[in-house]
Amino acid sequence: MSVVIRMMRTGAKKRPSYRMVAADSRRQRDGRFLEILGHYNPLAQPYELVVHKDKVEKWLTRGAQPSEQAASLLRSLGIGMRMPTPSPAAETTEARPKAEARTRRVRRAPSERKTRRKVARAAKKKKAAKA
Repeated sequence: MSVVIRMMRTGAKKRPSYRMVAADSRRQRDGRFLEILGHYNPLAQPYELVVHKDKVEKWLTRGAQPSEQAASLLRSLGIGMRMPTPSPAAETTEARPKAEARTRRVRRAPSERKTRRKVARAAKKKKAAKA
């Protein structure tokens, strides 16, 4: 599961406000999330931005990738997007030889019934084309 730090829209129509959340990258923008990391109100003068730095740094060290907008807001607060330092366990796994490449699954031949239907459809098309 790849985790992204992104902005989740909240608020009424024409009155946007956003939550900064850690979410699975496959989820929709306003869908389920893992944790709320802060909030952003662009309509306030000056804009309001509250971020829990410890939570953000925890997710960044776990490998979460911030979206462009989230990264921009985090940079404005001075939170860097530095790469986490590799753990000693990661170094030992890199030294191991790589496992053999996964083989692709062999496709099954279509069933006899499907083959007969396909042939019948092709014959019907041919007959219709002649007429």
